[in-house]
Amino acid sequence: MVDYYQIFENLPEEEKIAWETARRFVDDEIIPIIAEYFENYKFPIHLVKEMGELGLLGVNLPEEYGCPGLNNMAYGLVMMELERGDSGIRSFASVQSSLVMYPIFTFGSEEQKKKYLPKLAIGEMIGCFGLTEPDFGSDAGSIKTTAVDDGNHYILNGTKMWITNGSIADVAVVWAKLNGEIKGFIVEKGTPGFTTTEIKHKMSLRASVTSELHFEDCRIPKDNILPKTSGLKSALICLNQARYSIAWGSLGSAIASYEAALNYAKERIQFGKPIASFQLVQKKLVWMLTEITKAQLILAQLAKLKDAGKVKHTQISMAKMNNVSMALEIARVARDIHGANGITLDYVPIRHLLNMEAVNTYEGTYDIQTLIIGRDITGFQAFR
Repeated sequence: MVDYYQIFENLPEEEKIAWETARRFVDDEIIPIIAEYFENYKFPIHLVKEMGELGLLGVNLPEEYGCPGLNNMAYGLVMMELERGDSGIRSFASVQSSLVMYPIFTFGSEEQKKKYLPKLAIGEMIGCFGLTEPDFGSDAGSIKTTAVDDGNHYILNGTKMWITNGSIADVAVVWAKLNGEIKGFIVEKGTPGFTTTEIKHKMSLRASVTSELHFEDCRIPKDNILPKTSGLKSALICLNQARYSIAWGSLGSAIASYEAALNYAKERIQFGKPIASFQLVQKKLVWMLTEITKAQLILAQLAKLKDAGKVKHTQISMAKMNNVSMALEIARVARDIHGANGITLDYVPIRHLLNMEAVNTYEGTYDIQTLIIGRDITGFQAFR
């Protein structure tokens, strides 16, 4: 493990176990197969139940609902390892945990928690999160999907876009306007009027299922509304949980690219000696390690704040903004160190580079995170 400042050297035992479990899973099950899955637009769905059995889903949610009940440091370390394998794997677990299980736990009824959380935790069910629409991403408050009260049911109409896990999900947490107010709804697979279309021809997150969700006079029972949701704020609270996992995950991507570049530079001989012996290559490697170390320091403190209940959403935005941008640039530099070999899937940097292009955009772009922080430190709102 890359840990130049020994930040994670003295972790409590349960955090170490969670970290080591995720690391072994990635080394044994993900890394040997992921290049082929990435190249062929496939998600390794056969590994979902193993992820559940190992306690890699809903890590920081309570044991009473079948979840591991660990802290946010453990959750972050698991996300870091999963994205060291591939962004598609971490995206799956992040959506399942932060965008499906978390909103059901936070905004759902006791009946909903007992019905869905244990199955989602063990990978028996897969979930997705439907907020983004074809015309509305950053401007989530303008979504057009509607819910209409109809006796014992709500009728949903609308389309959601860029939905991770969409076509393989057993349950969707969908955000729609009910009487003009954004509310959350649980929609199960097979509900009449609910269909999905998988998005193809992606050059990023290729080992992840990305879909459109379509709702045409989709009737769902009234019991399927998340009763504690109230306005866009509820959806943004969920996104904040996901941004936390992305901030950790992107660190794993950066570490994978750095380790690959370091190992390659030690072995690649040019002009009679390893390229790692050249000043310019060493400068690149030192810069990469320094940026990784800064990101680790941010995340270690962020996890402490989150576990203490003191974290601000702007602090999570800063971590997401900084760490994803850092991981993207490290992947580019690592690809450069690999030379021509770096454009092939025989080496990991190009895959992480392509993935980070999407991660840099989704669940809050770099610019949106910047404006969130800017509003916090100046008191002036620079966007609607």
